[in-house]
Amino acid sequence: MADLASQIEELWSRVGELGPADADALGVVTQAIDLLDRGEARVAEVDAATDEVVVHSWLKTAILLLFRLRAMETAELGPFEYHDKLPLKTGYKSAGVRVVPGASARWGSFLDRGVILMPSYVNIGARVGADTMVDTWATVGSCAQIGARVHLAGGVGIGGVLEPPNAAPVMVGDDANIGSRCMVTQGARVGDGAVLAEGVILNPTIPVIDAATGDELGRGVVPPWSVAVGASRRREFPGGEFFLPCVLVIKRLEPGERHDKAQLEAALREHQVGP
Repeated sequence: MADLASQIEELWSRVGELGPADADALGVVTQAIDLLDRGEARVAEVDAATDEVVVHSWLKTAILLLFRLRAMETAELGPFEYHDKLPLKTGYKSAGVRVVPGASARWGSFLDRGVILMPSYVNIGARVGADTMVDTWATVGSCAQIGARVHLAGGVGIGGVLEPPNAAPVMVGDDANIGSRCMVTQGARVGDGAVLAEGVILNPTIPVIDAATGDELGRGVVPPWSVAVGASRRREFPGGEFFLPCVLVIKRLEPGERHDKAQLEAALREHQVGP
C-alpha cells in the first residue's frame, strides 16, 4: 500500500498535466479507489492512543485525481438516467447490505455488513459501519466516517470534507444516534454513544457547553455517551445583542447505555426544551 501511496503522490505532483486520456494514471488511481470501495483502506480514523483524527491524505488525493481522470458517462438504471464521472456501487447482496429503492452510494464508498440505506445518499470516500441505518433523505458526504450501529435519522446532513487533502472529515463514533434534520459538517466529531436531538447544528465553530456547569467543552465535538441539544447563548456586539448557536450537553450516559426515544423526550422535557 505504501508503494501505491507514493504513486498517487507522484501523480498529484503533476496533476496539471493529467486528463481522461491518461489510462496508466487512471489505472493507478482506480486501485486506490477500489481499496476504499472494499473497505480495505479508509480516509481517516481515530488514533486510540491519542484520540486524534489521523487523515490518510493520499487517499483523498486519489479521489481528487479520479475526478480529473475520468470522463463523463451516461448510465441508465431502469427508468432513470444519470450523467456523471463515477459509477454507483454494486454487489449489495453479497456485501450483506440492504438498499431501498431511491437510495444510492457512489463507487469508492464503503458500506459494512448490515447497513440499511433508506432513500438516501452516500458519497465517495465515506465509510458506514456495520448495522448502521441511513434513514430517509439523509446524506453522508464525501469522506465522512460513520461508526457501527449508528442511526442517522431522516433528513440528517453529514457534510463532506474533500479539500484540502489533509483536512479531517466528519467523524461519528459507534452507537451514536443523530436526530432528524441535524447538520454535522466541516470535520465535526460525535463521540461513541452520543445522542444529538433533532435539529442540532454542529461544526468546528459551534461551542459545546455542559449544561450542569456552564463550562465550554470544546468546539465542534460532542463527547462520548452524552445527550446534546441545539441551543443559543446571548452575545453583545456593537450593533446590539444577538443570540448565537451552541450545543448543550444536558445528560451523561453510562458507557454502553442505549438511549431510546422515550428517554430522550423525557430528558428534553426535564430541561424544558421538549414538547
